[in-house]
Amino acid sequence: MPDLQSLLKTYFGHPEFRPLQHEIIQQILDGEDALVLMPTGGGKSVCYQLPALVFQGITVVISPLISLMKDQVDAALNNGIPAAYLNSTLTAEESAQIERRLRAGEIKLLYCAPERFALPHFRDFLKALPIKLFAVDEAHCISEWGHDFRADYRTLNLLKKEFASVPIVALTATATKQVADDIVEQLGMPEVKRFISSFNRQNLNYRVERKTSTFNKLVSWINKFKGESVIVYCFSRKETDSVAEKLCDLGFNARPYHAGLNGDERTQNQSDFINDKVDIITATIAFGMGIDKPDVRLVAHYSLPKTIEGYFQETGRAGRDGLESECVLFYGAGDQFNQKYFIEQIEDPLQKEKRYEQLNQMVGYCELKKCRRKQLLNYFGENFEQDNCEGCDVCLKTESHFNAAEVSQKILQAINETGGRFGASHIINILLGRNQKKIRELGHNELKSYGSVTNYDKDALSQILANLVDDNYIERETGMYPTLSLVEKGYGLLNAMHAGEATELKMDEPEVEAMPAKVKMKKARKTKVKSDLTYNENLFEAFRVLRKKLATKYRVPPYVIASDKTLIELAHYLPKNTTQLLDINGFGELKVKRYGNAFIEMIKEKA
Repeated sequence: MPDLQSLLKTYFGHPEFRPLQHEIIQQILDGEDALVLMPTGGGKSVCYQLPALVFQGITVVISPLISLMKDQVDAALNNGIPAAYLNSTLTAEESAQIERRLRAGEIKLLYCAPERFALPHFRDFLKALPIKLFAVDEAHCISEWGHDFRADYRTLNLLKKEFASVPIVALTATATKQVADDIVEQLGMPEVKRFISSFNRQNLNYRVERKTSTFNKLVSWINKFKGESVIVYCFSRKETDSVAEKLCDLGFNARPYHAGLNGDERTQNQSDFINDKVDIITATIAFGMGIDKPDVRLVAHYSLPKTIEGYFQETGRAGRDGLESECVLFYGAGDQFNQKYFIEQIEDPLQKEKRYEQLNQMVGYCELKKCRRKQLLNYFGENFEQDNCEGCDVCLKTESHFNAAEVSQKILQAINETGGRFGASHIINILLGRNQKKIRELGHNELKSYGSVTNYDKDALSQILANLVDDNYIERETGMYPTLSLVEKGYGLLNAMHAGEATELKMDEPEVEAMPAKVKMKKARKTKVKSDLTYNENLFEAFRVLRKKLATKYRVPPYVIASDKTLIELAHYLPKNTTQLLDINGFGELKVKRYGNAFIEMIKEKA
C-alpha cells in the first residue's frame, strides 16, 4: 500500500491532509464511487490527483471550464504529475500528439470538457486506454436544480453504461441536498458514499452594504487591498465595462471579463489577472470565469447575485489560500426589478417559479439582520451553533437598538387596511404619504395609515419591514409581486396599539447612509496581508517579486510557484537550506529542486 502522507508531501508540499481528503482518497483507491461536497479552497483536486499518482493508468477529469484547464495542467505539471488536456483550443496536430502520449502511458491525468466526452469517437478512444478513474468536476452542472446547469453534462450518464468498471468521483463546492440527490441519480450511482465537508470558510468575512454611492464605496474597499487581487461581479456586460473603465480613470489596473468580448481579449484579460499583471477583474455574474487564483483578497458584488449557490461559489474565489479575505455585496431594492424582468421572460412556469424562489432567498439573505455565515451554512444544510461568527457585518456591528413598536404598528396597520394584497413598495409609499396615481385610484390616500410616518425614509422603512418579516409579524408571499399579510403575532402587536397599550419592540437601528465625498485612489503603500504568523514584510514583498520573475521564466502563473501563505511562512521561519525548505507548507520535492535555491539565496541576502 502506498504511503499517502509521503506522496502528499512529495508532490503537493502539504504535511497533512485536510478534513475528509484521506477518507475520500482511500474510497477511490478501493475502486468505489464517491460524491464530494467541499467548499472552494477545500482541496478537492488533491482527492483525484493523488490517486492518479497511485493508479497504473489514467485519471480522466471532466471539467466545464476550458479556460481553466491550462492552469490546472500547469499546476499539476509543476507538482511533478504528468498531465495534459484535450479541448477545442488545441490544433489537430497538438491533439494527435497528446493522444499518442496517452497511448504510450506518458500521461496520468487528462482534462477534457463534457462536450468532448459527448462525442462517440472520443469515448471509443478512451475505451482503448487504461482508464482507472473518472473525476467529474463542478458536478452540480449536471442538475437542473443547480445554479449552473449545462446540458452537455447530461451525457455523463454514459459513464456507468460504457465504463461500468471504472469508479467515479463527483465533486462540487455548491450543492443543496436536492442538487446532490440529482447528481447521483443522473450519474447512475444512487448508493454512492457521500463525503460532505463543512462549508464554513472561516477566513472569509461576509458583508452586505446599502446600495447608495456604490462606486465610491467600492473604491474605498479596493483601496484597502491596494496591489492585491480583486474580483468585482456586475449584473450586465454594460455595467461590467463601465465599472472597469471608471476604475481605470482613477488609476487602478482593471479589466472587464464577459461573454461579449471577443475571445482573444477575454483570454488576454484573464491571463493578465492570473499572472498578476492586472489587479482587478470586473465580470458578469452570469458568465463563469474559470479563475482558480488562491490569493484573491476581495470579491465584491456590485449587484444582487441570482442565487445563493451562485453567490457562495463566487465568494468562494476569495482567500482560497486560507488567508483572511473580504466578500462585500452591495444591495438595493432596484436590483430585484432588474432580475424580475428577465424572470418574466421565462416561459416554463416551473422554471419561473423556481427562479422567483431563488430571488426571494437572495433578497432574504441581504435584508435579514441575522448572521450572514449562519444563513449561508443553513442554506446548505449545515448547522452553525455559534452566537457570533465574528466575521460578518451583522455580528461585527456594535449593538444599537431602538424601540420600533410605534413605527412597526403603523406598518402593520397599512398592511391590514389594504387587505394584505400589496407588496412592500406600495405599503411604504402609503406610509410616506406619496402622491401617486395608483394610491389615489385605490383610495389609499384616505387610509388612516396614509402619511403616518414622517421620521423615516423609504430605505429605513424597508429595513424595518424586513425585520418584521424575519421576526414573523408579517408573511411575505413569493412570486413577481410578493404581497405582505399579517400573521397572528402581527395582529397581536396591532391590537395592542388599538387598545392603547404601551409596547416595546427592540430592533436594530436602520442603517442611514451619508453620501460620501468623491473617493480617489490612495497612494498608500501595499496593505499588509493578514496572517496568524508574524513575518518580515519587506522580505515577503521581495519574495513576491521573485515569484513573478520565476513565473515568467517557467511560463506559469505566479501562484503555481508559491501561494501568499507559503511566502508568509518563508518570511516567518526563514529556512536556511533546502532540507528546512521542505518543512514549508507548499514546497514539495520537485518545487524545492526547481525553485528552492532562489528563495534560500534571497533569505541569506535580505533577512
